[in-house]
Amino acid sequence: MTHENISMLTALAAATDDRIIFDLAGIEASYDVLTRELPEVAVRFAMKACPVDEVISCLAERGAGVDAANPNEIAQAIGSGVPVELIHYGNTIKSDRNILDAHRLGIRDFATDSLEDVTAIAENAPGARVFCRLATDGQGALWGLTNKFGCSAADAVLVLERARETGLTPSGLSVHVGSQQMTAEAWRSAFDKLVDVLEVLHGRGIFLDHVNLGGGLPALGYLNKRGERLDPPLDKIFAVIREGMRRCREVPGHELGFIVEPGRYLVADHGAIRAHVSRLSTRQTPGGEHEHWLYLSCGKFNGLYEMDELQYRLTFPTHPDAVHVPAVVAGPTCDSDDAYSREHGLVRVPRTVASGDPVWVLSSGAYAISYMTQGFNGFSPLPYTCIRGDHRPVGAGGEGRK
Repeated sequence: MTHENISMLTALAAATDDRIIFDLAGIEASYDVLTRELPEVAVRFAMKACPVDEVISCLAERGAGVDAANPNEIAQAIGSGVPVELIHYGNTIKSDRNILDAHRLGIRDFATDSLEDVTAIAENAPGARVFCRLATDGQGALWGLTNKFGCSAADAVLVLERARETGLTPSGLSVHVGSQQMTAEAWRSAFDKLVDVLEVLHGRGIFLDHVNLGGGLPALGYLNKRGERLDPPLDKIFAVIREGMRRCREVPGHELGFIVEPGRYLVADHGAIRAHVSRLSTRQTPGGEHEHWLYLSCGKFNGLYEMDELQYRLTFPTHPDAVHVPAVVAGPTCDSDDAYSREHGLVRVPRTVASGDPVWVLSSGAYAISYMTQGFNGFSPLPYTCIRGDHRPVGAGGEGRK
């Protein structure tokens, strides 16, 4: 096993019911690697990737802040021990009431990407700091995150000028190169845009104090839709980021700090689901071929939401040396989207697997909790357990949720 430690495997083996297990020690280790690679960058955990109190708290103890998307996340982060000054409102989409509530909670840093949003921030969070999100093309990422967020370079200048005119502090620029970004070139392109805008702002007398590099840092334990291991060039990515930071700091007038918003990079490979087999069946297709289908107790709506773009690695602990057959992997619901791709997503599974047999879904720690429905089709959300290295539980939640 490349990315799983003995503690995680031991905890999975000890579990007698379906649940998600998070290894806090592994999450802390990923945070430590990140801060060694990017020692001058402040970390704001993108808590949408894993809104679990114990995870947020362990990262806060390491010095991480939080990238929050609404007042509910802000309140949870504060309750989990994150200092309010290390929390920013990173969502460019927010109502007047959202802004007002966040400001009352103590938030002073807001993302923006439009003149209308800047006006609303000035009215509901007077004197706040704003950083403007630049649009990127998302190329090279599994999820590009284009169109809905970010503005052009020209608009960013207008937005930050409006912020200054309305009594706000134009404090920064931000980018997001797409989630699970698989190339270093995406960051190089983003830095090209950042440098250009910084230079224009310098000419307009606007001097920022930080650049937010957003999320996108990839996890290492995924398979693509064809079942092939994803191998992002993480060392090269870090090198490009360090070089880009140097380039930004060479633009006159700006005393720049840097922020990064990792989500899946910190948690994906340190979470795993103990599920079970519902059924392995064989059916004839309308074309006369026979297909194997492996139905699991969890799927797109209770833990494996991202199965449309990747494959989670599966382990069958009670069938270590079995003969395997190619099968479509699917979740338990009456929804046809609750499955891997049939065209090129077949997975080799033990021929003798039976209903009730345990299956471990590895590298599933990102977005498992946050995307889970509250009981779609009658299937309950998964509870979770947190361990810390020695596989002893240090926290749990979601027991008996419906």
